[in-house]
Formats: sequence, C-alpha cells, structure tokens
Amino acid sequence: MQTASTFARVTVLALGIAGALAATDAHAAAFQLKENSAKGLGRAFAGSGSAEGDASIIAVNPAGMRQLDGRLFQGDLSAISFKAEFEGTGRTPVGTPATGGDGGDAGMIAPVPAGYFHTPIGDKAHFGISVTAPFGFKTDYDNNWIGRYSGMKTDLKAIDLGFAVSYDVNPYVSFGASVFVEHLTIELSNAIDFGTALAQGGVPGFAPGNADGKLTVEGDNNAVGWTVGGLFSVDENTHIGLSYRSKVEHKITGGDATFIVPPDAATVLGVVQPGNFINTSGKATVTLPASATLSVTHNINDRWTVMGDVTRTAWSTAFDQVTIDYASAQPDSVLEFGYRDTTFVSLGADYKLSDTVTLRGGVALDQTPTTDAHRDVRVPDTSRKWLSFGVGWTPSENVEYNFGYTHLFTSDPNVAISPTTNNQGNTLNGKYKVRGDVLAASMQYKF
Repeated sequence: MQTASTFARVTVLALGIAGALAATDAHAAAFQLKENSAKGLGRAFAGSGSAEGDASIIAVNPAGMRQLDGRLFQGDLSAISFKAEFEGTGRTPVGTPATGGDGGDAGMIAPVPAGYFHTPIGDKAHFGISVTAPFGFKTDYDNNWIGRYSGMKTDLKAIDLGFAVSYDVNPYVSFGASVFVEHLTIELSNAIDFGTALAQGGVPGFAPGNADGKLTVEGDNNAVGWTVGGLFSVDENTHIGLSYRSKVEHKITGGDATFIVPPDAATVLGVVQPGNFINTSGKATVTLPASATLSVTHNINDRWTVMGDVTRTAWSTAFDQVTIDYASAQPDSVLEFGYRDTTFVSLGADYKLSDTVTLRGGVALDQTPTTDAHRDVRVPDTSRKWLSFGVGWTPSENVEYNFGYTHLFTSDPNVAISPTTNNQGNTLNGKYKVRGDVLAASMQYKF
C-alpha cells in the first residue's frame, strides 16, 4: 500500500468536500425570489415600489405605505414550477466514460407564501408587518446520475419577518424604513468518489466509481437586515419609488456534515487519515446580497396605469470568497466564486375593465448571476424573459382578490465542469432544458 501517495490524494479529496459545502452559498445567490404578490406577478412586478393598493410594498419600499388605504391584511400564495433536465456526458479522472443516468427532472414545484398587515398611525405615519421569502431554490437529482460528484440535492430557503414604519412629509413626499429578521436553512448533498482517490493512491481493488460515498450538509441561522426607501409624487398621477435592501450576513456556527463511507474505503481511510470523513459540525458565513430598486407608476387616465421597475442586485460583493471551518481534522477551505451583479427590468400596465375587475400584463428581462464559465449542476440557471398576465376582482369595498401568471422564456444553458478537487477529478459536459412557470393568488381585506 502506497501510504504517502494515498494520504496526499485523500487530503485533496477532503478539500473538495469542503468546497462542496461552500458551494451552497453560491447557489443561494442565484435564486432571488420576487414572488411576494399575485397583483405584482400579473404585471411582472413593474411598479413594485410605487404602485398603489398592493401591501407587498411594505417589504419592497416601506415609504410606499402612503399608497395603502387604511387598515388591512393581505395574504399571497405563489406556486413556482421549475424544470431542469440534463443531457450530456462525463469522464472519470482516468479518461473513461462516467457511468450513471441523466438525473431525471431536477426541478421542483414549490409554494411561496407571503403575508402583510398595514395600519395608519395618525394622519401621516404608517406601520406595517411583512412575512416574505426573498431567496429560495431546490434541485434534486436521481442518486446514481452521471453528475452525482458535482451535486445531488441543493435546498435553500430564506424567510423574512419584517417591521416597517413610514412618515408622510406631505402628500407628495414619504420616507420609510424596515428591519427584518431572516431565517436561513440550507441542505446540500453530493456523492464522493472514494474509488478514484484510493485507486490513484495505489490501493488495490479500487477504481473510479466503484466505491461511492455521500456527504450531506445542513445548517441554519437567523440574521438581521434592513430596508430604506422614499416615495416621491410628481403629481397625483405620477409616483417614483426608490428603495435599498441591505445585504444579510449569516454566520452558521452549528452546521452538520454527515458522511456515508463504504466499509472497504473506511478501513483504508481510518489508517491513512484518521478523524476525517466522520460526522462533524462546521462553521461558514453566507452573505445574501443587497439590492436597489427604482420604481415608477403613472396613471394615464381613469382606466389605464403604466409602471416600470429596475432592480440592481450586488451578487459579486456578497460572494467574493467563503471559508469553511470544520470541527474535525479536515482542513479549512477558501473558495472563490464568479457571480456577477445583475439587473432586472420590467414594464407593466393595469386596465380597469369595470368598477370591480382590473386586467394586468407585463414583460421583464431577468439577468442571471451565473455565466458559462461558472455555471454548475446545482444551479443550472440562465437569463430569463418574463411574460405576465393577471386579473383583480373587488366584489366589495373591503375585499379584493388577485390572480397572476408568469411564463419564463429561457435559453438552454450549457454546463462544462472541469476536473477539480470539488468533483474529485470527474468532468461533465452537456446542456440543460430549463423551463419555468409561476401562478399566484391573493386576498386583501380592509377593516
């Protein structure tokens, strides 16, 4: 047995596993959710920080509470359908074809709830509460798929509980701010190619793909962030909203790493690297990015209203690097990421068909933070074009129902994964078929 060589290969593999944990942070960054309002969805979220009558403005631009009428509750539920199907090939570190299937549909159908409460305080002040999910995504592949060493399951959720206040300087100028507590949960898994590591270390009986193990990492954290904004009305028909949401730094101190190691590989690892590849805890810092939004709404007449939004999200500064610190003997790892800052642009319109029915529509361009050079199987993301429709029904002065639908038009993103310590030297090349649809409904009650 070539103990020194084996030790070197296993040490590299340990760094690869640390890198897999850090990759969770990057994948969280690729999934900023806007789905906090059925009314907003119907016009592609144009006017999110300036349009009247939608309580989701509490979370987007608290100064916009001036656009809400009296005391109210609003509940929204969105259903996101995301499809991701891989087609391609892979190679082992020795150049032979990788084994495994295509992974099936790694996408999901997931509910995204949101809730709001607003009440005026005197003639000029407002108070609001919001519960939203600003980040979240999930991909889940078949266990024996061809890209299992790069990723099997990625599941991230961020839920915000926010408290907002605003003050109307006059009928044309308002300022507001909110503080929110964000709960983040992460689960990540991938296969570990112990066969390759031990075979290249000279251990007889091992070969690429014949001794697969598995790593599952889970963690959660609560952190605090804030939002500030202003609403400026040129006149009674034109409103301009400006808002800024802070980045949120999650310091996960009690993450859990669970290893499954084949018995024959465990015997060797126990000799050459004792204390590694055992269930342990770990620490990492996950920073979710800041964003700024410019929103404009203009009432053309009693029936037509047009809106527009531009949002810039600072992915690059949030994901410069991530350091993983294990409680076991496995070494720390510092990972660099290639995410870019992104822009979301939308245009929308409302048409008041009658006193009780409003029709909506909108389009948007939604840029992905991933690029061909850095895209991987956990986040087979691509830039999207939105086409949205919606309808609102107000059967009485106190009750309003809204429904929205969006179809996402996407190109088929490429994935080219080079051999690294993160995937134990395995490569993957192919293309994804990515599709997305969102359906939402809401009810608003004034009292």
